Amino acid sequence: MDHIDHAVKLVGADHVGLGSDFDGGGMPVGMEDCTKLPKITEALLRKGYKEADIRKILGENTVRLLSEVEKVSQQLKRTK
Repeated sequence: MDHIDHAVKLVGADHVGLGSDFDGGGMPVGMEDCTKLPKITEALLRKGYKEADIRKILGENTVRLLSEVEKVSQQLKRTK
């Protein structure tokens, strides 16, 4: 949680997203699999994060980024 909080303080909730390595990499204690993800939501709520910012951090930012990447990809294809 400290890493998420630090990143949000540095660049804002619009630019922070989460990743995982549930396929065998090392995860923090208590986050061994995806069933533990609600712990992140609960911790962010306890820290006072707004629900809109939590949604961004937990996936909306990633979806927005991928959408923007797709738009650029389509633009580049048209210029060839």
